[in-house]
Amino acid sequence: MSAGRLDGQVAVVTGAARGVGELLARKLSARGAKVALVGLEADELEAVAGRLHTECAHWYADVTDDAAMARVAQEAGERFGRVDIVVANAGVAAGGPVEGSDPDAWRRVIEVNLIGGAVTARAFLPALRRSHGYFLQIASLAAIVPAPMMSAYCASKSGAEAFAHCLRAEVAHQGVRVGVGYLSWTDTDMVRGADRDTVLRELRQRLPWPANRTYPPGPAVDRIVAGIERRAPQVYAQWWLRGTQPVRGYLPGVIARGAGRELRRFGPRLAEMGQGLVGAGGAADEAARGRRAAGGTRGA
Repeated sequence: MSAGRLDGQVAVVTGAARGVGELLARKLSARGAKVALVGLEADELEAVAGRLHTECAHWYADVTDDAAMARVAQEAGERFGRVDIVVANAGVAAGGPVEGSDPDAWRRVIEVNLIGGAVTARAFLPALRRSHGYFLQIASLAAIVPAPMMSAYCASKSGAEAFAHCLRAEVAHQGVRVGVGYLSWTDTDMVRGADRDTVLRELRQRLPWPANRTYPPGPAVDRIVAGIERRAPQVYAQWWLRGTQPVRGYLPGVIARGAGRELRRFGPRLAEMGQGLVGAGGAADEAARGRRAAGGTRGA
């Protein structure tokens, strides 16, 4: 990837401490963009900032906190003078049956993945109007395919997709473009954390090809960067995801029939599935909420 395609532009990436967000920040920087990193792991954000090629800054903030994100938007605008690109990438996941699930973890998935994207957009829309910029909401294959044992994640990503479509219609006349990014299973801490649950891992392995594969993050993020450069309305991190769109209306019935057979096969093992947020990012989110509950904060 050659530098220069995004020279002088300022990109904000949430969930930038690790995974897709971290790699996206590096690749945007390699294309010449200045980058504002937002996340809940101050030390990791600082480490990411040290690996970037262009001017950058980082903010510790919870994307579900309206006041915190408004502060980030104001300070990022003051620091860089403008904001051209905002990527609502922050996300968490939890798996397992709805019945018996941890209500707090289930609700938190909705809060971060759906409400967090809306809070991020609301905070940065004034800056994007001024720059005629681009907002990219990271969704997922989960927005298209309703997967059993992933109800909170699928609901949150479906909602995030719908939110982005609504936002696109609201702000197009103001010169702001809005896109939705779709990713299948990509080799990140979140997916590796989910795979530590043997039932989730085995269920995923029994999905039809190519949905049962774990994909390397590099090519996926390259496609996201290319979509950002084009200000694309849809960005597909894996080539085959585009082909799911024409048939998505048929998928719930097909999946429900197949899932019944699979879940009967797993039987009582379903009750043994983990209930909390998965992966290192999930652990960071739980730790941050624990600090807030105890009255402590940490900024960057």
